[in-house]
Amino acid sequence: MITGQFDYHRPATVAEAVQLMASLGEEANLLAGGHSLIPMMKLRLAAPEHLVDLGAISGLKGISRENDTIVIGAMTTQHELLADETIAASLPILRETALLIADPQVRYRGTIGGNVANGDPGNDMPALMMTLGARYRIEGQNGVREVAAAEFYQGAYVTALEPGEIVTAIAIPAPAKGHGYAYEKLKRKVGDYATAAAAVMLTMEGGTVATCAIGLTNLSDTPLLAEEAAGLVVGSSLDEATLKKAAAAAEAIMSPAADTRGPVEYRKHVGGIMVARALTRAAGRAGEAG
Repeated sequence: MITGQFDYHRPATVAEAVQLMASLGEEANLLAGGHSLIPMMKLRLAAPEHLVDLGAISGLKGISRENDTIVIGAMTTQHELLADETIAASLPILRETALLIADPQVRYRGTIGGNVANGDPGNDMPALMMTLGARYRIEGQNGVREVAAAEFYQGAYVTALEPGEIVTAIAIPAPAKGHGYAYEKLKRKVGDYATAAAAVMLTMEGGTVATCAIGLTNLSDTPLLAEEAAGLVVGSSLDEATLKKAAAAAEAIMSPAADTRGPVEYRKHVGGIMVARALTRAAGRAGEAG
């Protein structure tokens, strides 16, 4: 299907983009990779009068390390994440997750900023960013601010972004040396959204879990942090009984919708399995922290 008519804008700077969004108001949409917005426009589920394309803003691309923080520009593509040495060395879970997003054609165009900013509960990066303790750098007419990923998502497609604001970068604390990680994703076919997925970051000391964070994808109308489940495994050797308790605690906070991926109870059940698998695989990768 063909989109409705719209005016196209291609600002060269973030300041210009912010000004455009402020002047154009609610009739304008930001365009990053376009994989969410353009299909909706073709189906006439979205009909913006103006598109503000961020593709020409060089300052929104790139990956750098600022002391103990890795900063990723919002227009950095999933393909660029996969090729970056800093990501491979410090945040391998980000590479593992990016490889599970759609297919190579989508990853060449899809951006990390677009993935985290539109509030789609099926996107893979939001729950991972919560698990990593990431913060989103946001710019608008009132200046620059940061919002923790864990506080950004308020409902399906509802975020902490104020009208006219733009996510410009993601700041992620560098994980501890020797950390373990895993992103487990169950999907119907290559390129699909998750039926259920779980991200795990942990450290081990003396053969037991010292720290742990667990994020859940597409198991509610927002990404979730399974804090009780993560707390249950701290101090354990991840024995079978503890894994079952952690999976059950994670399932208790899930509220997925019944859809073509399966009924609610099935999706919760496989969500618990993803948690147990991710914990096991992360522990197997972890060295002694220190």
